[in-house]
Amino acid sequence: MFDQINGMPVHALVIHAAVVFVPLLALLAIVYAVLPRWRSKIGWAAVLLAIAAPVTAGVSMASGGKLRERLIGNGMSGPPLEAIDDHMGFGTLTFYFSLGLGVVTLVMVFLTLRKSSRPLPRAAELGLAVIMVALAAVSGYYVFRTGDSGAQAVWGTSS
Repeated sequence: MFDQINGMPVHALVIHAAVVFVPLLALLAIVYAVLPRWRSKIGWAAVLLAIAAPVTAGVSMASGGKLRERLIGNGMSGPPLEAIDDHMGFGTLTFYFSLGLGVVTLVMVFLTLRKSSRPLPRAAELGLAVIMVALAAVSGYYVFRTGDSGAQAVWGTSS
């Protein structure tokens, strides 16, 4: 399932979704956290991205593992394989941080947009906002590191 589609590695097809959705989730989570007046307008997008970003990162991670197995089967070893292993390490971190960001974003949206006689206490809202911003920053960092290390593994260094 995660190996190939029409002879092309699934990884090459799905990574672009993760490269778009994870940074979009990070950006939207920051906006949602720090601009409460926009929450009612962007809550639906935050929910969709909170689901789509970790799913695409997870599919990218799984398909990357299959691609690695195929490359090893074709005789890859040494420094090129080490570069792929570094890339996979960053990809794993991207998945876990985007998953955490997705969960916290869903919790924040649910708790702030619910119709209730008891609003979320300000301290709890502030705490969730700080966690969202931190996870957004780390997710953005790791999606960049993952993409950069993957590009370096495929295309080599520019120096």
